[in-house]
Amino acid sequence: MATSVDVEVLEVAGREVRITSPGKVFFPERGETKLDLARYYLAVAEPLMAAMGGRPVLLQRFPDGAGGPSFFQKRVTPTKADPWLTTTVVSTPNGTTATALVAVDLAHVLWAVNMGCIGFHVWPTTAADPEHADELRIDLDPSPGVTFAMIREGAAETKALLDELGVASHPKTTGSRGIHVYVRLQPRWDGYQVRAAAVALARELERRRPDLLTCAWWKEERGSRVFVDFNQNAPHKTVFGAWSVRANPHAQVSTPFSWNELAGITPADLTLATVPARVARLGDPWADTATAPQSLEPLLALHEKDMAAGMMDAPWPPVYPKMPNEPSRVAPSRARKPTAPTE
Repeated sequence: MATSVDVEVLEVAGREVRITSPGKVFFPERGETKLDLARYYLAVAEPLMAAMGGRPVLLQRFPDGAGGPSFFQKRVTPTKADPWLTTTVVSTPNGTTATALVAVDLAHVLWAVNMGCIGFHVWPTTAADPEHADELRIDLDPSPGVTFAMIREGAAETKALLDELGVASHPKTTGSRGIHVYVRLQPRWDGYQVRAAAVALARELERRRPDLLTCAWWKEERGSRVFVDFNQNAPHKTVFGAWSVRANPHAQVSTPFSWNELAGITPADLTLATVPARVARLGDPWADTATAPQSLEPLLALHEKDMAAGMMDAPWPPVYPKMPNEPSRVAPSRARKPTAPTE
């Protein structure tokens, strides 16, 4: 490792990666620097690469650190300084294409950190097999009035349903106020099929616990319930990655954990400063995901049952083209026609 006043060079994955302005404070309320962030990713390299290695990533860059302005960088081009960067062509939700960075190894991760990327938004496909989504990602999202205890309960309900269907699942914190539940899939289904399975799962969860869980796309219909965000599985949609650091004042990490930890997991305790020691102590709770990919068929069977009952598709996000069998994309309150006055 070479050091100068303005540059620190880290030797990683057979590359020399330059960290410019290493002392620049990225988390003002905590004091951690750009170099601290790079060292965090070095410390969690093994589980990080197991979760994200070989996948395209979307970079959200924070040139002035957390709390400062940011922008998404969809396109990455190798330069004379970094000709070794690996990229791949990906499709974006609006139908355009972009050349995205591939998280081939930790050198690519640290290159992005040097560019001001704090955490990574990860595709559900690998660069080697872009046609098949090999992850189902259930986002348990807190609506106003929802506590983290309710999120935990929603995660337990999600696990119970997936267990009933014979589908193994793995939780992580989002790095904010929610929980993601992942299912590593056999690479046999495309993003449209995976989303259909996620819609069916969300609807079944709402049927079982309508007091706690909702799949209502329109916020005005959710109430104080946990939203099961099925559209995180829409084709070409990225999700904030496992082991990534959030650009919030607390430097919280989107941390994988085991199901037996659910009752005691506290997102505020899982930060850039604390997660490396946790990994050293407990290892990777997702270590077996790649060796036991799951079938999507049980969830697709739920989808077929819903379609046979005459249900329509759920609404898609506005950046996607109108889809077959999709209901109106107008919020219910705006779609209601005023009642004509009686005479």
